[in-house]
Amino acid sequence: MSRKMKNKVVTDLKIERIATEGKCVGHHDGKVVFVKDVAPGDVVDVRITRGKSSFMEGEPIHFHEYSKDRVEAFCSHFGTCGGCKWQHINYDLQKSYKRQQVVDQFSRIGKVENMPEVLPILGSENTRYYRNKLDFTFSNNRWLTREEIDSGAEFERNALGFHIPKMFDKIVDIEHCYLQGNISNDVRNELREFALDNNLSFYDIRNQVGLLRNLIIRTSSTGESMIIVQFGADTQEEIEMVMAFLKDRFPEITALLYIVNLKKNETFNDLDVVTYAGRAFIEEEMEGLKFRIGPKSFYQTNSEQAYELYKVTRDFAELEGNEVVYDLYTGTGTIANFVAKQAKQVIGIEYVEAAIEDAKLNSKVNGIDNTLFYAGDMKDMLNNEFIAKHAKPDVIITDPPRAGMHEDVVNMLLQLEAPKIVYVSCNPATQARDVALLSEKYSLDKIQPVDMFPQTYHVENVVRLTLKKS
Repeated sequence: MSRKMKNKVVTDLKIERIATEGKCVGHHDGKVVFVKDVAPGDVVDVRITRGKSSFMEGEPIHFHEYSKDRVEAFCSHFGTCGGCKWQHINYDLQKSYKRQQVVDQFSRIGKVENMPEVLPILGSENTRYYRNKLDFTFSNNRWLTREEIDSGAEFERNALGFHIPKMFDKIVDIEHCYLQGNISNDVRNELREFALDNNLSFYDIRNQVGLLRNLIIRTSSTGESMIIVQFGADTQEEIEMVMAFLKDRFPEITALLYIVNLKKNETFNDLDVVTYAGRAFIEEEMEGLKFRIGPKSFYQTNSEQAYELYKVTRDFAELEGNEVVYDLYTGTGTIANFVAKQAKQVIGIEYVEAAIEDAKLNSKVNGIDNTLFYAGDMKDMLNNEFIAKHAKPDVIITDPPRAGMHEDVVNMLLQLEAPKIVYVSCNPATQARDVALLSEKYSLDKIQPVDMFPQTYHVENVVRLTLKKS
């Protein structure tokens, strides 16, 4: 960045609209200015933090006028922890901008001809306490506010909370989180107090030493809860002390688990998980179907909206009972098992082997016998040999990660020529890119955004593609 530009103050900037990643846009001297923590209609003074030849980024330092669409942020951590970036914007406007985001991505990236109307977004009934999974980090390096630093006073440096955006070693200590209800806040706060009272070490992220490393809390719509404590040291006496405290203080916990992780990262798919008390899993329920969720399982983090998402997926598939369905990136087989009763057979493919075992178990638990599941890299699994071994699909459901589908997978879908493809995505940009590639043989005829994450700029989207007539 030009030194002349850094810390420059742009005065009386009119905020025009919401842009990517939750930031908003204004214009100054012919340049686009991206500003965080503002709302369309605000008039602000902005301190520039980054600048290029065509754009600048900044932060608000003074508000001259507030937008009529602005609402008061409900969380004391707003603007610091990096979550819930849109809680200062009323929810109806959030939904409007999310729908517009889908429109923009498909018109600009997908360049879809004769694009169907993007249906009104399916909003979330609950805009707070909607998540069923949160990860908290222990740290001996709590983030201090500017006011705390300027005061010169001494403060407790241990923290249990979320990473500050773009700072891997700074953690904001969370007192109350509005993302997850049930026992989540109580478990986090009381475990932190217990650790402080007993002089247990919080993890040093830079030097990678310390006992308490990570806390994962999973809850379900059935009222069950899973607590996973990740320890950075294998000191059994202290581990026993922590786990016994949680068991005694919160006897309602369904699955109380722990992991000893001495690696340099927090991933634990390759590590043993110890069941300290209760079960090794919790259960979700959807239309009478039960889904077992283990510590390594993926499940949509908004249970209520997951049901809406899967209903849209099933409706778009228009199954009559005699179809062979391929469910790509099936995860733990949630969608596969959800649509199985309306299909002749569902074949799921997923990279993570443990997830496939969960998918098979979920079919067994629910008495579903018309599913097959395979583990492997999608671009390697979905080939001519695989197709020859199984019936050709009538419907393909695909729900890839944010990066979208590999080009080889797209090419195989074009080769397969299934009559319908239902594409579920958490990233409309890569979804639009893939749809553009598939447009060689497919027409886009339905687009339905679903809001899985209120107070954020993220949006889930479902589209249906129909094979063009020769």
